[in-house]
Amino acid sequence: MPTSDWPHVMLHVVSGKGGTGKTTVAAALALALASGGRRVMLMEVEGRQGLAQLFDAPPLPYEERKLAVAPGGGEVWGLAVDPEEALLEYLELFYNLRRAGGALRRMGAVDFVTTISPGLRDVLLTGKAVELVRRKDKMHAKPYDAIVLDAPPTGRITRFLNVNTEIAGVAKVGPIRSQADGVMAVLRSPKTAVHLTTLLEEMPVQETADGVRELSDAALPVGGIVVNVTRPPRLDADQLALARSGDLPVDEIRRAVLAAGVGRDTDSVVAALAGEAADHAARVALEDTERLRIAELGRPVYELPFLASGIDLGALYELGSRLKAQGMA
Repeated sequence: MPTSDWPHVMLHVVSGKGGTGKTTVAAALALALASGGRRVMLMEVEGRQGLAQLFDAPPLPYEERKLAVAPGGGEVWGLAVDPEEALLEYLELFYNLRRAGGALRRMGAVDFVTTISPGLRDVLLTGKAVELVRRKDKMHAKPYDAIVLDAPPTGRITRFLNVNTEIAGVAKVGPIRSQADGVMAVLRSPKTAVHLTTLLEEMPVQETADGVRELSDAALPVGGIVVNVTRPPRLDADQLALARSGDLPVDEIRRAVLAAGVGRDTDSVVAALAGEAADHAARVALEDTERLRIAELGRPVYELPFLASGIDLGALYELGSRLKAQGMA
């Protein structure tokens, strides 16, 4: 079993361009981290209930709920962080104002506060993840060995995590500022890694490269890059070269089509097959180019395959085992 590339990381933040499967990757990573008897929290902050759908579970409330048992007896717990509930929890923890917070909710003040100050909303959301990280140091009765945060997409991830900058215009001193400083101390520490999910396509790879640069500029720790939904070439290197150049052995293809008895218009079938081969060769060449661009980012890279059967709980376990085998967990 390979050693984890992230032995000191407790908070694994997973982001990626929309459509790259970041929620699936976050869930698979949580299962991988939990294998062998560890206790892992899997969090979401966007209100989509994507985790509940993946694990075929009821919608997650703002409370910790067990989602799955990992190989080796570990556990994956789930939590959907709601900004309103997080604000009420904050008021209770720091001001003993839970009852007053309820009144604020009835007045609509909670929505007002988090709307006029989106930075405060992000402090509350990331603050919950940091609180879970700190449980181990505080000898909490129910600590977690790792936390996986299904975070906003790459285009918003730096702003979401860089809460000090976002809160600067609202609170320069006081408990809110202290909370933001405490959150940033963990987010910028070796306890955190921000992993990015991509596909072998130009736009997702470019957004990943932009994300790596922005996170680095903000002094936020960049983790690994997960290349999702990969497919092996169906042709070998020589066949791909022939397909790209248009020099496939047409006579051999025609004989194979005739032997298989496929259709009556043999020439049309042969032409279609040659066209498919050329398209496939072009796709493989594009993916090779994008792999080089990803390698140039200088981060650990992990690959997950396309699963023809779709993503269900069994698929999550398979993807988790692949991430563990590659050293991500």
